[in-house]
Amino acid sequence: MTNDDRKIREKLQQKTWNEIKTNDSWAIFKIMSEFVDGYEKLSKIGPCVSIFGSARTKPEDPYYKLAEEVAFKLTQNGYGVITGGGPGIMEAGNKGARRGNGVSVGLNIELPFEQHDNPWIDNDKNLEFDYFFVRKVMFVKYSQGFIVMPGGFGTLDELFEAITLIQTKKIGRFPIVLVGSSFWSGLIDWVKNILLAQGNISETDLKLFRIVDTADEAIEHLNKFYAKYSLKPNF
Repeated sequence: MTNDDRKIREKLQQKTWNEIKTNDSWAIFKIMSEFVDGYEKLSKIGPCVSIFGSARTKPEDPYYKLAEEVAFKLTQNGYGVITGGGPGIMEAGNKGARRGNGVSVGLNIELPFEQHDNPWIDNDKNLEFDYFFVRKVMFVKYSQGFIVMPGGFGTLDELFEAITLIQTKKIGRFPIVLVGSSFWSGLIDWVKNILLAQGNISETDLKLFRIVDTADEAIEHLNKFYAKYSLKPNF
């Protein structure tokens, strides 16, 4: 490479880095707008429970039907439902909320595959996000509980972030319910046999979530928790 070639390359690299710094600065305003819009709309929805699970779950799947039943029974107990707004378990959650004439919220995000609005979200409660981390703040702040159905990496991400925030006392405790013992038992066995056994978590951390198999068990756990604690945003 000649000296002239090297100088040209350095100028191009510097230009690229300057563009990145400029774009990063302007992104702050986009991030801020998503927070403001989310806070403005979700502060009005009242007590809600978030339902998480795979976007790939089909309507004929037993877990789809169970998620719909959970959502319906949530509305009959005074809760609205928040989902990620997409298909699969999310769709089932919003569908059950609509069937129960309850609040049905969708926190949607554009993804390269599988994500699109489902038709069961209230028109005035369908929010769009570009940033995962902003969307996750909304779930945690405005949910009075997490119902976690079988899912993939995204579902696990939401689950463990909530557990971590409660464990580290960054937010107040709220109920976290894992639905489907046959699905979750292997993971929880690993948590107990590896994480707990090696001293990476405490015995009390295992009490931050509950495993159930039915909609009634999930609702019962939520109701018992809020018989003791007030309903309010988490931070």
